[in-house]
Amino acid sequence: MKPDHPFLARLWPRSLQGQLLLGIALAVLLAQGISAALLWRAQVERREAALIHTAAIRIVTASREAAEEQIERRRPGSRLLAAARQLRIERLDASPLRPGDVREHEAEEELAEILTNQGMEIASAVVVHRPLGDDPRLAGKLARQAAMMGEHGRPQPDHLLVAAVEQKAGGWLLVRVPVPKGDPAIMASFIGQTLLLFALLVGAIALIVGRITRPLAALTRRLERFAATRTADGQMQPEGPDDIRRLIVAHNAMEGRIAALLDEKDVMLGAIGHDLKTPLAALRVRIESVEDEGERAKMAATIEDIVRSLDDILSLARVGRPSDPREPTELSALVANIAEEFEDMGEPVSFAPSERIVVPLRTTWLRRALRNLVSNALRYGQSARITLTRENGFAVIRVEDDGPGIPDADLERMLEPFTRGDPSRNSVTGGAGLGLTLARAIAEQHGGSLRLANRQSAGGVSGLIATLMLPLG
Repeated sequence: MKPDHPFLARLWPRSLQGQLLLGIALAVLLAQGISAALLWRAQVERREAALIHTAAIRIVTASREAAEEQIERRRPGSRLLAAARQLRIERLDASPLRPGDVREHEAEEELAEILTNQGMEIASAVVVHRPLGDDPRLAGKLARQAAMMGEHGRPQPDHLLVAAVEQKAGGWLLVRVPVPKGDPAIMASFIGQTLLLFALLVGAIALIVGRITRPLAALTRRLERFAATRTADGQMQPEGPDDIRRLIVAHNAMEGRIAALLDEKDVMLGAIGHDLKTPLAALRVRIESVEDEGERAKMAATIEDIVRSLDDILSLARVGRPSDPREPTELSALVANIAEEFEDMGEPVSFAPSERIVVPLRTTWLRRALRNLVSNALRYGQSARITLTRENGFAVIRVEDDGPGIPDADLERMLEPFTRGDPSRNSVTGGAGLGLTLARAIAEQHGGSLRLANRQSAGGVSGLIATLMLPLG
């Protein structure tokens, strides 16, 4: 599947190997991205669990020491426990929650479970995140530690406020724990592992896929060459995995059979042509003895129609296996020469001079195609106008006439063998319906195409346009 967006379509690899490697690379990156997200989440959860356990231990320790010593220093609103050293534990009469605090319910359940397991009867637990500036004493302590370690300007972390209230003692025990930032070394290590895995996996897959795609690419080139030459010379040697080897062997056998059938066809058509032209030549001689000049002319015309049809059939059969090589040809001079041939016979054919266009052609065949197109225009449209232009990497030859045109539904059908138009186009013109078919076959032999279209005017259809397109390269 190819992306619809033009930019993505340009970046999308066209080869099987490229698409497989891209798919594997994207799958690896997606899998590693999911793993990184899960790892990061697990790291955060482990860090928070450690903080909760640390806070719980401090609360349990302070609660036990307070129960043993029964010493409390009370003051309005907040009292520091004597047993809680370094200002780590506070006792509050009211809940520490403030409007806008977002409680960590899972952490609160974990805290309550830990404290309960340690023998404390907890009425309620609170865990919230707050900025470090909310506790000036904790912020000052961390700032002094950073200054001692020479880490000035380091961003200050948030802190986790953990509090619990006992059912019997009442009052809230509160702990503030700084939340350390994530360790970037872990992510750096993970990224390095991802790149190493990516290189190893994609490299190994590239070797495997290359072993598969190289013979497939060679087989594709061989098919293209056989389509152009129709000869079995230079067949591939089986290579690659066993499945690919079997494919190449089967292709070679099929190719040889096709080439043999084509050879048999050429021999058969040559024999048919020889066997038919010999009696036709004898008939030409015999009709000379016919006294009625009109009858003799009709018989001669019939024989000529048969000969032309026979020539078209034989040419159409041979067009797929040309024996002559392509040669650089100045196309405008070739088209002008054909137009002059018809003009010399008194036919209304015109050609507008064009720029010089050189194309590798089989000149004899292209002459045949152009003569067929011009003859078709003269037969049905009484005139022919030829133009030659260069468009998008193609040499484009257009032959226009002034005839009745062809119904749009029949335009493609008219290029098929032995197809003729409606009686208005051929009631007196004759022909076997092979001229356009032969012209299309010759165009395709050169890697081009032939298209038919009606020429529209204000009054409707006013002629037919035959467009012959030939690649410049």
